[in-house]
Amino acid sequence: MDLGIKGRRAIVCAGSRGLGRGCAVSLASNGVDLVINGRDTASLEETAQAIRAETGVAVQTVAGDISEPSVQEALIHAVPEPDILVNNNGGPPRRDFREIDREAFLQGVVMNMATPVEMIGRVVDGMAERGFGRIVNITSVSVKMPVPGLDLSSGARAGLSAFLAGVLPAVAASNVTINHLLPGFFDTERLYDGIEKGARAAGVSVDEFAERQKESVPAKRFGNETEFGEACAFLCSAQAGYITGQNLVIDGGRYPGVW
Repeated sequence: MDLGIKGRRAIVCAGSRGLGRGCAVSLASNGVDLVINGRDTASLEETAQAIRAETGVAVQTVAGDISEPSVQEALIHAVPEPDILVNNNGGPPRRDFREIDREAFLQGVVMNMATPVEMIGRVVDGMAERGFGRIVNITSVSVKMPVPGLDLSSGARAGLSAFLAGVLPAVAASNVTINHLLPGFFDTERLYDGIEKGARAAGVSVDEFAERQKESVPAKRFGNETEFGEACAFLCSAQAGYITGQNLVIDGGRYPGVW
């Protein structure tokens, strides 16, 4: 299926590994030129070179923490008129809410709510003027289904969805869409960090705890970054212009709700 985005330009935040990388690869496979961001320079350059070799698209890199205004400015400098923005960022570590002080609380909100809003503010008017824009925010299934220890991340990401619900009607008529991808258990470093902590707390091996996690998913497996990236690419397609304001859960059926 031709997604109609060949030759478009995309910014993919935190795109050097995991789900961000999956989105970057899928967009590149559809002919989209990229600017990808990541904190680890070596990993970032490795990913960029692999995408160039595999797809032949132009890939620029901007290293640094996407929450820093200077890094955001560098991304916009690299591609002043992006057609696609994929917002992604790490989240606060697992902890009991009683352990979250004011500084940690504000940091979590900056990482998972303020930063994507800031990036959208930098690109959305230009997208509207040009008559095409696709914005995808990678959040979490915890927006709809609480995850123990991720209260701060869940609250900030849910706040992002609520905040942008008031923004998207102003640009929808200009063919600019804003959607959210809510991943469940995907085979990423972040998932296995949680599995290792869970295994220690439960007094079992990492492999055993991982199998327990898989068994809790109706699909009986973890997701992979490729299938996540393909969902992202479709939301960025020409055909997806009538899909906006949606929270798409991708979790193998684990979320128990209907809505």
